[in-house]
Amino acid sequence: MTVVARRHTEGMTRDDVLAICLDLPAAEETYPFGEEVAVIKVGGKMFALVPLSEGPESVNLKCTPGRALELREAYAGIRPGYHQNKRRWNTVDLDGSVEDDVVRGLIEDSYDLVVAGLPRAARAELKRT
Repeated sequence: MTVVARRHTEGMTRDDVLAICLDLPAAEETYPFGEEVAVIKVGGKMFALVPLSEGPESVNLKCTPGRALELREAYAGIRPGYHQNKRRWNTVDLDGSVEDDVVRGLIEDSYDLVVAGLPRAARAELKRT
């Protein structure tokens, strides 16, 4: 049996990111800014923005300010969030410069941050889902 390893330079795709996001409890895909950007929300609050236009693939994800700076220093493919609050959002390039497991973790962290900020009743409702 031959195992073919995925080349690191390929990285996670926009479709991979959307699938991971939408697999999280109560996540929904919306288009409040038009068809060019998928906005993934939980409890009515966005935790991921995925540009769908041609060009380099990326995802914007929420982050704590301190961790956002650490990530930008550690990865060339992570920079301040494009069209977002630069302290709390990062743009992550999907070009293989950030390992797939790191991207997945950042998606989950963004989701968790947003859920933690929801009102108690909304968090309780999510736990029932």
